[in-house]
Amino acid sequence: MQIERPNVTLIAGVDEVGRGPLVGDVVTAAVILDPTNPIAGLADSKKLTDKKRQALASEIKEKALCFAYGRCSPTEIDQLNILQATMVAMTRAVAGLAVQPEFVFIDGNRIPKLPMPAEAVVKGDSLVAEISAASILAKVARDEEMLELDKRHPQYGFAGHKGYPTKAHFAALEQYGAISEHRKSFKPVQRVLARANGEA
Repeated sequence: MQIERPNVTLIAGVDEVGRGPLVGDVVTAAVILDPTNPIAGLADSKKLTDKKRQALASEIKEKALCFAYGRCSPTEIDQLNILQATMVAMTRAVAGLAVQPEFVFIDGNRIPKLPMPAEAVVKGDSLVAEISAASILAKVARDEEMLELDKRHPQYGFAGHKGYPTKAHFAALEQYGAISEHRKSFKPVQRVLARANGEA
């Protein structure tokens, strides 16, 4: 599938990582690539090995015209809901760019509130280089945060499941309860908290 690109120079790509996990921030990245300094091997971050993602993330940071991150905390996610929090985080990432883009490609089927034209592209992380780059930066950043959280709370196994709803994560929630970084509005976390409070 060929994506029609606008006839402008400064095009940003935006993607998010962390809508599905039960813990931690939803992390977004915005990237404007340098057309004169291409990066080989850009792809959907989920299809790359950890080692390849790390190498590409370093190259993107080195070669891109600019990049920025946006995030929403578990508290904001609980207040807004995950979809709205993702939109806010994307807006923050674009606002954080040192250079204002003329056009923005967003991964998915929704466009956050932005002051410039934008287009949502389903599976954009496989189709648009700028979105691929953003997906890699966001994934590497969030994974690093999960490793840090794992050091503080090793009993939850965050280094392995990265906060996603796995059997191991559910078992740890049952045994140890929720930590402050858990998203209290997510049903699996709610159920554990309800049982802990004797409500279920």
